[in-house]
Amino acid sequence: MRIAPAYPLLNEKNGNVQFSMDTVSQNFEMETSALYGLSSILGHNALAICAIIANRVSKQFSKDYHPAVEKLIQLVLDRITS
Repeated sequence: MRIAPAYPLLNEKNGNVQFSMDTVSQNFEMETSALYGLSSILGHNALAICAIIANRVSKQFSKDYHPAVEKLIQLVLDRITS
């Protein structure tokens, strides 16, 4: 038995959140919000970097997201170690 979503248009509305003239929300992710919340409570800085593997609004999903994730990992490691 499935429960109806509390916010049925959440995916559609998420793509329309604009923070400034050139900043629009492109992602939402539950684990990142927990990371940011906990880090703030504990007085730490936190950062999340996400590979885009799906477009929930258009219902397009990557068939093989592993190369994109591997590329992102390598890019971040290169940047923080140089």
